[in-house]
Amino acid sequence: MLHFLWDSISFHTLLIFLVVFLFVADYMKNRNPKNFPPTPWRLPFVGHMYVMDFKDPISSVKKLTKKYGDIFGMSMGSMKLVLVSGMWLVKEVLVNQGEDFLERPEMPINKDIFSKMGLISSSGHLWKAQRRFTLTTLRNFGLGKRSVEERIQEECRFLVDAFKDEQENPFNPQFTLTNAVSNVICSLVFGNRFDYHDKDFQNLLNLLHEMIILHGTITAQLYNSFPSIMKFLPGAHQTIFKNWKLLDSYMKEQINKHKEDWNPSESRDYIDSYLQEIAKDKDSDTFQEEHLIACTLDLFFAGTETTSSTLRWALLFMASYPEIQARVQAEIDAVIGQARQPVLEDRNNMPYTNAVIHEVQRKANIVPFNVPRVAVKDTTVDGFFIPKGTLMMTNITSVMFDENEWETPETFNPEHFLKDGKFWKREFFAAFSMGKRACLGELLARSELFLFFTSLLQKFTFQPPPDTTLSLQPVMGITMAPQPYKICAVPR
Repeated sequence: MLHFLWDSISFHTLLIFLVVFLFVADYMKNRNPKNFPPTPWRLPFVGHMYVMDFKDPISSVKKLTKKYGDIFGMSMGSMKLVLVSGMWLVKEVLVNQGEDFLERPEMPINKDIFSKMGLISSSGHLWKAQRRFTLTTLRNFGLGKRSVEERIQEECRFLVDAFKDEQENPFNPQFTLTNAVSNVICSLVFGNRFDYHDKDFQNLLNLLHEMIILHGTITAQLYNSFPSIMKFLPGAHQTIFKNWKLLDSYMKEQINKHKEDWNPSESRDYIDSYLQEIAKDKDSDTFQEEHLIACTLDLFFAGTETTSSTLRWALLFMASYPEIQARVQAEIDAVIGQARQPVLEDRNNMPYTNAVIHEVQRKANIVPFNVPRVAVKDTTVDGFFIPKGTLMMTNITSVMFDENEWETPETFNPEHFLKDGKFWKREFFAAFSMGKRACLGELLARSELFLFFTSLLQKFTFQPPPDTTLSLQPVMGITMAPQPYKICAVPR
């Protein structure tokens, strides 16, 4: 009977049946549960990829928010997500219901790189233990104390000398700034800094930068939606994996060097302290060498990219707004002068400079949609049902550019952070996120931004090269960085 039926079905009929079956299966698998947030019309298999401009996702999300409200659902291939906008909902997800959204999702491209380890991608007990250990260890090595401030000041001197060597000629400050910022976290993690002319380290920073930019490409996004297909195809995602293997190999080399002359009774840096922790309990599931590699990579990446990108934006804004730069320099001259280096204590007496740095962070908007979370249980947000396992995106851009909060949200305006001549701390400033998974390195980043920025503007005036108009359009990757540019550092 079955043989007869098989013979009587034409290939054309079988193909139609197969297509209909796939469409029905896709619908059943991806249909929204009752009372799920409003969702745009979904295309079979690809989901809502058609509504997203991957080169300008901020504009795409802004249009969707206007149409569907401050909470809406989407699916990118088979990945279902909910995006929330506005301070009330962002705070609801990250703070008020923070425990319900404390874990990281298993996004394919990140899963294949980070393997749910380290400080950024881990969840549950592993994340809590790694974060607690890292914060304690970094504090032991001077985080928040004078010793780290001195390390940053030392690096400021190297950076100023490197800029002097350019002799007022147009130059791209990207990798010098990145090296300087990276040296601060490297001194804490590896116990040493790297010369700006160290070719191996420059190559490492190039790999890191390339990987960050490639995360914003269409093939990297497609990999997250269709990993089983994309892993066999060429594209930017393959370069990301190749670069990450090289970075991973570099970290293993650093750890092996530490093992060669490791003294268990004396910790020189973060790696030594972690090796001590491994030695305490070799059967521990929490402290293992693979976790050490992941943590050092996270510290290297997070401690380098966000702060260096912010400083690149800062110099770009100063060269683009010379009147603001002049006001910062006037405050530096009045409070610090030229005879000594800036210190963190100066920040309390420099409201305008502090306001400019905060406005750089607000306008640069380095991580526009925050790092994603996942619902750890069935819950509700704003009356909508959020099933366990749903990826949650918090639209930090909507907070930092809220038209009801900021006087001129689209304009670079340090007055946003000034009130009666004093620095004004704004609740809607969310550059470091909020809640229990807020940026682990916020204290270090704030210190670096102030000391590097004031040290450079104390000694130089930054100008565009002759007959050049600098672009303020960003490049979208893991972070939102400025396009490569050249400026002139004119000694004061």
